Amino acid sequence: MSQKIPPQVVSPTHHFTVLLSATRRGARLARLLAERQLEEWGTYVEGSAHVVAELAANAVTHGRVPGRDFRLTLLLRADGTLRVEVTDARGDRVPRIGDPGGECAESGRGLLLVSAYAGRWGVDGAPAGGKTVWAELGSAGDHM
Repeated sequence: MSQKIPPQVVSPTHHFTVLLSATRRGARLARLLAERQLEEWGTYVEGSAHVVAELAANAVTHGRVPGRDFRLTLLLRADGTLRVEVTDARGDRVPRIGDPGGECAESGRGLLLVSAYAGRWGVDGAPAGGKTVWAELGSAGDHM
C-alpha cells in the first residue's frame, strides 16, 4: 500500500547583496537600493527602509576603516521574513542599545528604532575582523 505524499509548495528565497563605499553617499544608496530591490521582488516589509538606513549609517559612522567598503545583504525568506545584514570592517565596535560609547552614541535612538521594527536583531563576527549587524522583519511572529 503506497502512501500519498501531498505536494509541497516551495517559495524561493530571494537574495541580494552589494558592496558600497563607507561614505554618507554609500549609506543613502543602501536605502535606495533596498527599496528598489524589495519593489522588484514585489514585496513590502514595514520599517525595512528605516532599518537599512540606520544600519548603513552605523556602518559608515562607527564601522568605517579607510579603504574598506561595507556590504548590504537582503534575504527574503519564503515565510515573508526579511533579513537585513550590514557588514562593516570594525568588529571591535559592537553595538548595544543605550551604550553611551556604542553605535547609538550620537543620537541614542538608532538601534532603538531598529529594535522597534525588527522582531530580532543581533551581531555576528565577519571575516577580516569585521562584524555583521542583522535585523529580521516582517515574520508572522513579529510584533509589528
